[in-house]
Order: sequence, then structure tokens, then C-alpha cells
Amino acid sequence: MKRFASLFTQVDQTTKTLPKVAALKSYFEEAPEEDRLWCIAIFSGRRPKRTLTTPFLRGWAAEKAGIPLWLFEEAYPVVGDLAETIALVLPPATRDSDQSLTHWINVIRTLPTLEEEERKATVLDAWDQLDPIERFIFNKLLTGGWRVGVSQKLMTRALAQATGQDEAVITHKLMGNWTPDTTTYQQLIEADDPTADLSRPYPFYLAYQLEDGPEALGTPSEWRAERKWDGIRGQLIVRGGEHHLWSRGEDLMTDRFPEFTVTPDFLPDGTVIDGEVLAWADGAPLSFNALQKRIGRKTVPKKLLAEAPVILKSYDLLEFDGEDWRDRPFDERRARLEALVHELPSEVPVKLSPLVAFETWDALTTEREKSRDLNAEGVMLKRGDSPYLSGRKKGDWWKWKVDPLVIDAVMIYAQAGHGRRANLFTDFTFAVWNGNDLVPFTKAYSGLTDAEFREITSWVRKNTQQRFGPVRQVTPHHVFEIAFEGIQESPRHKSGVALRFPRMSRWRKDKPLQEANTLDDLNDMLRIYG
Repeated sequence: MKRFASLFTQVDQTTKTLPKVAALKSYFEEAPEEDRLWCIAIFSGRRPKRTLTTPFLRGWAAEKAGIPLWLFEEAYPVVGDLAETIALVLPPATRDSDQSLTHWINVIRTLPTLEEEERKATVLDAWDQLDPIERFIFNKLLTGGWRVGVSQKLMTRALAQATGQDEAVITHKLMGNWTPDTTTYQQLIEADDPTADLSRPYPFYLAYQLEDGPEALGTPSEWRAERKWDGIRGQLIVRGGEHHLWSRGEDLMTDRFPEFTVTPDFLPDGTVIDGEVLAWADGAPLSFNALQKRIGRKTVPKKLLAEAPVILKSYDLLEFDGEDWRDRPFDERRARLEALVHELPSEVPVKLSPLVAFETWDALTTEREKSRDLNAEGVMLKRGDSPYLSGRKKGDWWKWKVDPLVIDAVMIYAQAGHGRRANLFTDFTFAVWNGNDLVPFTKAYSGLTDAEFREITSWVRKNTQQRFGPVRQVTPHHVFEIAFEGIQESPRHKSGVALRFPRMSRWRKDKPLQEANTLDDLNDMLRIYG
């Protein structure tokens, strides 16, 4: 644990890439293999699940520190992080421990099997032999939350340097449905065969947003365009007579979409298709809301299968007959994909995402403007000779989304942020007018600059009407432009609507309170875009 705590300290105290990669590389060269594996798991989102609820931890920490619970609760929002608050209030440890990271993770994973008093004794015993940084890490693992300034990309780069392997190879090895319980460091990283796991997807190629239009990209004839569908980006894999469906976030979705069970009967073994999972009916995509009803379900009832059947709108062919096609030009991959999909019978829910024909950038602009009518987010631009790369890259692929929907709303509640923004109010609730009343309809916490967050924080402290725990009701005064990608009906919300990806796009200091939008305006948007 001391070695991992040292690594955490090094990467937490710098914002620079090179020192972070160097610290990770050193750790992967020196740590025991089982600790290396858990380090990889933690930084790639495979951390242990939460084993204790936070009320237990807050109560035990306050008791151990000899302070009343109310005082702990007052300190928590000021610090902004439960694990750190506990580490700060506890008295110094009376013993020292030289146990490994793996040891303490195993201790955490045994907690659900213990009675409450045994769990308490185990946690208190751990706190009593860990230094403050080690306690903080232990608490983070206990609560199942882990946010450190190390991306999986940086970790992959460090692993590549430590092992002498190509970064793309390491990226591929880290994909898939593995955990430290199902593999070893040797099998995951050192083994020569990166396709040993038949379900393993390829790293997704991601595009940057095109901000100023496509004219700077050069000759239109070098580019291909297709719709940017509003669904779940996924890879359909057919290998070993089985199929697997992965989301871009490395979430295995196979069981949620039984429509694809037939694909091994019609697609060649050794096929990987990149595409978009869409709810689709009567030859057109349904709203994302229809698809969302199926997200998170392990089993889907027949009624929902009938209401929101899904297809895969295929974009790209990554593997064919067991051969990796990613280095081939897009035009070649696309031609083979078209031939493959056209051979499928109509009952197979794999369809081609057609290319958008255009000869000039003005013509593409016109096509882009049709996006919302087609339930699409915009268009994608791909250079005809481009390979399929890993991660977000600039140059060969761009997404050109339509402008977001916007509405002017009044801020009525504010809540402090977390981490480095724990002393700032960053999370806000917004309302629109319904007659003479303000009706809350969404929350947003991004879009302002640090200077604007500091300014609104000062105002909130002076204009708080009531407090509800960490939430403050404020005097209705400030109008903000809220940008969002979509709108849908929601019986769970008082307004009757819910927004997709809401964020603050402008602080409307020029607009008086009375000129904010109304609930009727929201409902008009719902009729048009919902």
C-alpha cells in the first residue's frame, strides 16, 4: 500500500503528463504483479464495488475521532470528499503496516460477509495502521469512488513503456470483460496473443467536434459523410460461433439486446462491426428516450421489445474473417461492409448507415440542417483513405453536430461542488415561468468559467433564502441560457419534461428575470423535438 500511496501522491501533485507517466512506469516496473494488476483495474474503472454505505463510515469516523456527528457533517461539505474528510479527522495511527495494495483490497472485499460489529472492527483496525494518504486510498476503495488525474490513456502509455510493447497493443489488451479475479498480470499484459478473449472489442475511434465548418478541411471529394445517429455507439463481435455487443464505455450489452442473437447464423465468424444501436421502427429511428428504457436492463419484457426494437446502424468494418482490417483505408473497409450487410436477410437487425452524398461544402451544410428531422445529431466526416485509429484523434475524422437547443431559465437553487470546487457553488437548479410561478425543470453544473463560478458563489452566499442540507434556495434573479441536445416527456419531473445533456451556455446578465422562457415554450419544444 505504501508504494501505491507514493504513486498516488506523485500523480496527484502534478498536472503535467511526463511526470505522471514516469511515476506509473516506475510502479509497473517495481510493484508485485498482483498489485500491478489491481492498479490497472483501478485506473481503468474496474475498482472494487462499494462494500459499505456511507452512514456507517461517517458514524464510525466521528466516533473514532471523538467528535459529534453533526460536526463531521458540517466538515464534509467544506472538504468536499468523504474519503478525505474521514482521513483528516481520524487520530494518528498507533501502528504501522507494510501490507500490499492487494491485501487491503481483499480486506475490503470480505466486509460484506461479516456481521456489522465485525465490519466496524475491521475498518477501525485498518484505519489504526494506515497513514493519512493510505487511509484516504483505503476509504476511496471502500466507497467505490475513485477520481484521480490519470486517464486510461496515460496509464496505457506507461504500461507500453514499462513492457516495451506498442501502445495500441496494450490498449487492445485492456479492452474486454476482464477483472483481477478472471486474469493475471501475465495473462493480461505479458501474453503474446491479444485476441485470446474472443469477446474482446477493439478500442473505439473517436472524433473531435468541428467548430468552424468544414471549409478548412480542403477538397470535399477527399471526404465521406454519414449521419451521426443518436443512439449507443457499439461494436458487434461474432467470434467462435457466439456474438457480443460492447458499448463505447466498455459496457457489455449483449443480454440487453436479444435481437442480435441471430447474427452468428448470418455473419462470418471473425467479424467485428462498429455502429450505432438505435431503437428503430417503420423505417426510422425512434427517440433516444425509447432506447433509454432498455438501458440498464438485463432482461427485456416482450412489451418493451415490441415498443422499442433495436438495430445496429453499421459504420465500419474492423475485422473480417478473423483478420484485423483497421489499417486498411476507410473506402476499402466501407466497400466490404456494404457487400457484407447487403447479403444479410431482412430479419437480421444489422443495417448499413448510408453515406450522405455531397459535392460541395454548401451541399453538406444543407444535409446537416436536416439532422433533427431525422433524429440525428449531425453528420460525421471521414477521410476516404483514413485508417481506423484508437481513441480521440484530430485530422481524419470529425463530427459536425447541429447547434444545441437553448432556453433561458432562472436559477433557483445552488449546491457546492466537490474536490477542487468544494468551496464553490457549481451545481444549480433552473426554472421557467408558469404564469406567476417558477417551475424547476433541470439541473446543470458545467459551462461557466472558473471566474464566473467564483462570482456566482459570492452572490449565492449573500442571497440565500433557505438551506436544505447542502442545497441553498436563492433569490430568483439570474437568468442563464441552458443548452441541451434533446427533450423528452418525463412524469418524474414537476415540469413534465427532461433534457438531454443540459449545460449552461451563457450567463444572461443582459436579460431581466421576467423575460426568461416559460413552461409553454418548453412544451412547444417537446412537440417539435421530443
